[in-house]
Amino acid sequence: MKLIDVYPDEMGREPKMGGYQLMVSADILRGRYRESFSNPKPIPADQRQGLPLRATHCQPCVILPGHRVMVQVQSSWFPLYDRNPQTYVDNIFFAKPRDYKKATIKIFDGGSAASFVELPVVQAASK
Repeated sequence: MKLIDVYPDEMGREPKMGGYQLMVSADILRGRYRESFSNPKPIPADQRQGLPLRATHCQPCVILPGHRVMVQVQSSWFPLYDRNPQTYVDNIFFAKPRDYKKATIKIFDGGSAASFVELPVVQAASK
């Protein structure tokens, strides 16, 4: 999962920065470890899951007025990280060719099950 600061399309004195996408946080978490590293479990199909974004590369991360927040959810960062077979296997390093399947990631976009990102809002100290 990646959290990205998307700059405004027009950036005044820095036109080359218009629309720039700055990755401010990124994390790789195998879904099997979403609840516990000592007790891995497969992700149930077709059920909504919450996943924490643990790493934040800028502390604190400031999204300026006029910027947007983008979230990218991926099932693999190959070749930066080992391939994800998209099926539950006891040890991913011994996955067989038949274990590799096409993944579908669904972002829930409405109603009470809508996907969301929860970010803390910190007010700047007044001068």
